[in-house]
Amino acid sequence: MERAKTVNLYDLNETLSGDYLRGFTYPWEALNGIGDMIKKLGESLDPVIYEKKGDDIWIARSAKIFPTVGAILGPCIIGEDTEVRPGAFIRGKVLIGNNCVVGNSTELKNVILFNHVQVPHYNYVGDSILGFYSHMGAGSITSNVKADKTLVVVKDGEERIETGLKKFGAMLGDHVEVGCNSVLNPGTVIGRNTNIYPLSSVRGVIAPDSIFKEKDSIVKKHES
Repeated sequence: MERAKTVNLYDLNETLSGDYLRGFTYPWEALNGIGDMIKKLGESLDPVIYEKKGDDIWIARSAKIFPTVGAILGPCIIGEDTEVRPGAFIRGKVLIGNNCVVGNSTELKNVILFNHVQVPHYNYVGDSILGFYSHMGAGSITSNVKADKTLVVVKDGEERIETGLKKFGAMLGDHVEVGCNSVLNPGTVIGRNTNIYPLSSVRGVIAPDSIFKEKDSIVKKHES
């Protein structure tokens, strides 16, 4: 399943977790260790750039944290020039890169956001990794647990990978655009430079450089 591999989805130079992610063939294999990775990484951060604000919470001094943020729980790292807006709820095991936007009523849990990621309006992102310059439109969410509570399987055509994970949201490659009010179902993997139409329900592996209109209408960008 080549197009779901970590190296084919992400520029690993665009996150503090790059060395950590290089250790995994598929990015979802990294989900169980995000919290421990953040604790270890946090202790190595430059105190001139990052301030330790609580138990296992490091926030860049240049970040803008609005006073009415709902909560920031550790372990957590918030990068340089990132903006966390009113009502945001950061539930822990969260690494947010530089120049990101975490918006009004957005909830994050056990995630890695690469640099320049935007989750700016009413988003839920759980047990997921969002690549460099990826963006989730207003109201779009990652669904991270199957309705029947069984373990998540990643599917790409006839190929299947048993992940062994009960909680697994979505892996978004670099420069992915997710339209408003879309649902990314458990085990979704979206290749680089792909656009998802608004109001979509997405599952499985979506090829890079595509436009997802609906499940039976996915076209290459040059064909659209």
